[in-house]
Amino acid sequence: MINFQTHPARYRHWRLSVDGPIATLTMDVDPAGSLFEGCELKLNSYDLGVDIELADAVQRLRFEHPEVRAVILRSGKEGVFCAGANIRMLAKASHGHKVNFCKFTNETRLAMEDASENSGQHYLAAVSGAAAGGGYELALSAETIMLIDDRRSGVALPELPLLAVLPATGGLTRLTDKRQVRRDLADVFCTTEEGVRGRRAVQWRLVDEVVPPSAWEARVRARAGELAAHSDRPGGEGIVLAPLERDLSPDGVRYSHVRVTFDRSALRAEITLLGPRSVPSDVAGIRQMGAAFWPLVLARELDDAILHLRLNEPELGLIVFRSEGDPQAVIAVDALLAAHATDWLVIEIRLLLKRVFKRVDMTSRSLITLVEPGSCFAGTLAELVFASDRAVGLQGASLHLSALNFGAYPMGNGLTRLATRFLGEPGSLDEARSRIGEALDADEAESLGLVTFAYDEHDWGDEVRLMLEERASFSADALTAMEANLRFAGPETMETRIFGRLTAWQNWVFQRPNAAGEAGSLKRYGTGVRPSFDPERV
Repeated sequence: MINFQTHPARYRHWRLSVDGPIATLTMDVDPAGSLFEGCELKLNSYDLGVDIELADAVQRLRFEHPEVRAVILRSGKEGVFCAGANIRMLAKASHGHKVNFCKFTNETRLAMEDASENSGQHYLAAVSGAAAGGGYELALSAETIMLIDDRRSGVALPELPLLAVLPATGGLTRLTDKRQVRRDLADVFCTTEEGVRGRRAVQWRLVDEVVPPSAWEARVRARAGELAAHSDRPGGEGIVLAPLERDLSPDGVRYSHVRVTFDRSALRAEITLLGPRSVPSDVAGIRQMGAAFWPLVLARELDDAILHLRLNEPELGLIVFRSEGDPQAVIAVDALLAAHATDWLVIEIRLLLKRVFKRVDMTSRSLITLVEPGSCFAGTLAELVFASDRAVGLQGASLHLSALNFGAYPMGNGLTRLATRFLGEPGSLDEARSRIGEALDADEAESLGLVTFAYDEHDWGDEVRLMLEERASFSADALTAMEANLRFAGPETMETRIFGRLTAWQNWVFQRPNAAGEAGSLKRYGTGVRPSFDPERV
């Protein structure tokens, strides 16, 4: 089983240090620490376990260290920054693992960019040694890239010529969209094994600055100080992200506010979210509760549950969301989050909720929400209704909107879920906004377009059963593809292009014989035998 919970005291691959407003994340991968038996993580190459630690560190910096304004990413190994994803791991891993590995690494890189953009924690990649493939993609997620100007250090995306795959942790997309590298130069760069170093790397906008070895350490520290000086992060005392309360069993996972039940015969998991038991009255009360504050603990537990299902329960292709609790308590929490929207801790909680809902959006499972009497799909929790492929309401249940549904939690396309839902119906969006704070019964929710269907008690059982059984009978592959296309209407962004174009093509390439076949590049890499390519274009 893959466990996504960790702590800096248990890190095997990263060292986190904090010196006033500047933190340093040092990548020093334990070669013997792979999740895959027999895989040696040489040259700071990584697998999912390495990235789980990175994701944990990025999250802890945001919540536990409000004083940190700049984060330096650097290598703890001489002569290499990071060699990217471990090739032996990629050759051994199942297709599903490779897909979810790339998805998680992409989400982690986006979380780093979110910290730079919205949390005032600016990331600086200090590249000393070779940054190849996923190593350069890691650097690309930083706001600023510095490169030491010596004979050994450079940046490269050699996946295509070496492995017949793509740099799929956002590499191609960030080259053109973020770094704005010219298309023809990007083509040269991505088909050159040895990569680019020195002044040319700056000229092509692959890095921001090259520094001679004699001035390296001083210049890295000075640049980090410049980034920190431009941050509006307030400082103060952080909160400790305590370990989650989690009880694993063959039949599900139980947390303090999230229950996950597996129905293996029906190929589905049911996730029940429990509403708040108490609501503090002000920011001081939020700080006193710390990691136990309801929206924060709920977000962390839901995040862990979704990741657990992705990697450990691949055959449970349908997720059914339910909730239990007082919707007015959820609305009260939303009011608190809205009233104190400029407080650093409230900002981080809202940003975490945004990222978790995005993770739900990107999960390749059918998503169904059941709005029943006793449920608390209100405000923030109602985002799961709007994230679902279908949502149905039972008469007697109610749905509640809050101001947070109209801007706090944008999707990867930059729009709210309601704006995406009503893309061609601006009047419907305005009508929904006018009903903020009301208890909308199932029929009203259906009339407003907030749920797919409303049923009475007589029809509910049969209609829900038939809907779930029908979904389970369809092709999992076709459903994944259909859902990914229908969920993300509206404008394209760098984020949607990473997942909808780059990742989709990489997932296709991962199954093609030129990469994954017995004579393909992944299998023959390091054997001394050249791969044999099928020249047919599809």
